[in-house]
Amino acid sequence: MSTIDIEAVKHYLLELQDRICADLVAVDGSAFYEDTWQREAGGGGRTRVLENGNVIEKGGVNFSHVFGDKLPPSATAARPELAGRSFQAMGVSLVIHPKNPYAPTSHANVRFFVAEKEGADPVWWFGGGYDLTPYYGFEEDVVHWHQTAKNACEPFGEEIYPRFKKWCDEYFYLKHRDEARGVGGLFFDDFSEGGFDNAFAFMQAVGDSYVDAYLPILKKRKDTEYGERERDFQLYRRGRYVEFNLVFDRGTLFGLQSGGRTESILMSLPSEVRWRYNWQPQAGSPEEKLYTDFLPHREWV
Repeated sequence: MSTIDIEAVKHYLLELQDRICADLVAVDGSAFYEDTWQREAGGGGRTRVLENGNVIEKGGVNFSHVFGDKLPPSATAARPELAGRSFQAMGVSLVIHPKNPYAPTSHANVRFFVAEKEGADPVWWFGGGYDLTPYYGFEEDVVHWHQTAKNACEPFGEEIYPRFKKWCDEYFYLKHRDEARGVGGLFFDDFSEGGFDNAFAFMQAVGDSYVDAYLPILKKRKDTEYGERERDFQLYRRGRYVEFNLVFDRGTLFGLQSGGRTESILMSLPSEVRWRYNWQPQAGSPEEKLYTDFLPHREWV
């Protein structure tokens, strides 16, 4: 059994945050605002936010490392073996909401959790993934997104991509709408397969591939001409994003219940969003195509 190396994970996550921010700044031309914070109950983080940029309307790339003597009830209810253990949770989480409605929103997260008790082996796992939320779908973009995810998974076994692609489809689903949030990607949690070194390497492969998956799409769509109709639909569909994050998202719920930093946790929410009563897309419209051709689960690669 390989030994867990908490400091190596933390070093990687901080460096990943730096790399992703640098790559996004190169596309947008604006700088991230950095907010370093401390958590009274233990730990802290580095929140970086870019608002009203040239390409990105609102984006955040957060690093957090929180720890404590006791987990929130929601965690121990699901995993009773964690009761009575101290914990550490660290990760990088990001959401990018571009200005242009033809450029999709994207989300990524990689994280590590460990719970320890004297005289017992630590309980640990990795989690993460990334998913894409287009407003106007382009098949070539979605195929590229999923092919990049598949390529990142392949060194770890042929079954990894289809397994975590399916989990992503099932996880990012608005049950109350009977509707997918977007076109999926990867989602994994409680991952410790093959021991620490293998599981850590897989988490790094996912984290490292995010920029390769997203930036070519962002660069391709960021200057597409659009009008008020497209902007209006983008703001309406952003409402689905907000609904998912506040009702279903595990990271949001864990962060709020464990006394995390509210500003950083809710960084994922877009600056502008609209809700309408019982709105339906016009038959045969580009807006309807999102519902008929892209949101239903399908195999893209």
